[in-house]
Amino acid sequence: MKLLVSPPPPLFPSSPCRRSGKAILQKHFHAVATRESCKCGEANRTAICRVAATHGSEQVKGREPLRRGRVSPRLPVPEHIRRPPYDGTDRLPDVNPDRQMHDRESIVHMRAACELAARVLQYAGTMVKPSVTTDEIDRAVHQMIIDAGAYPSPLGYGGFPKSVCTSVNECICHGIPDSRALRDGDIINIDVTVYLNGYHGDTSRTYLCGEVNEPTKQLVKVTEECMLRGISACKHGVSFKAIGGRIGEHVNKYGYSVDPFIGHGVGTIFHSEPIIWHTYDYEPGFMVAGQTFTIEPTLSMGSTRCEVWDDGWTAITVDGSLNAQFEHTVLVTINGAEILTKC
Repeated sequence: MKLLVSPPPPLFPSSPCRRSGKAILQKHFHAVATRESCKCGEANRTAICRVAATHGSEQVKGREPLRRGRVSPRLPVPEHIRRPPYDGTDRLPDVNPDRQMHDRESIVHMRAACELAARVLQYAGTMVKPSVTTDEIDRAVHQMIIDAGAYPSPLGYGGFPKSVCTSVNECICHGIPDSRALRDGDIINIDVTVYLNGYHGDTSRTYLCGEVNEPTKQLVKVTEECMLRGISACKHGVSFKAIGGRIGEHVNKYGYSVDPFIGHGVGTIFHSEPIIWHTYDYEPGFMVAGQTFTIEPTLSMGSTRCEVWDDGWTAITVDGSLNAQFEHTVLVTINGAEILTKC
């Protein structure tokens, strides 16, 4: 959930994202996957980085493009609730270069924050029905978080106006909840992050609204499988690039595109190193027991090229292709990884 008015030099030479209004470098940070800067190698470019036109063209037919609704005022947070450092500034914090490590005590706090995030997400998912607005989901999420004595991490982060991200259909990420009602056949990613006792817990899931066609169900299913395969690669001493490798192997079987957004370290700081790629990559570094970060692949039926609405946040595919995303916060252990946001 990164918003930059004057962005730093891009991670790679060029970007597939046409920025409208403010430039965006969101919570997954913004990576790029163009022909000139692709990191996955020539042999994998077709499935990972290029437009998967065979999926995209058919599923757009008969579906109205996503249109923004009315955004209601920002909801208040009681004074007694502990706030993250960025609250009240609408300032976009710098990405912290340190990889967040935890001892026994801080792991207890991480588990508590992540368990709350998971419960909130599970509750939000029960609201996904035709005619329900994303603003209603935001209000319910906000209330559940503050009732638990926590702060909704997205609220005010870089000026984000709501307490949860709701990304519908072709919205890749950072959809702002508004008055638009969900419709039969929609899919929606709900991205919940809570700040509890000084620690962030971060998770998301894509839900089906009403009767959804089989190709869309498959996209959602494969996206969740990709996340779980990425998590299965995690273990003390294993290279970070193994995560993208596992995901790439699976997505290649289906011909979807991996959207150019990536995971991040999370803990007392919302966004930090390490950067987690969801495709084949050559990033250096190895996982260490005690680290926490997110794995959150976003898959598209068509193009990975995106544009950002003039709200500075809502990123959508230029060809209207559907997207699905799943996210967990994980703790690296000696023998593997613990999913902290599993409900």
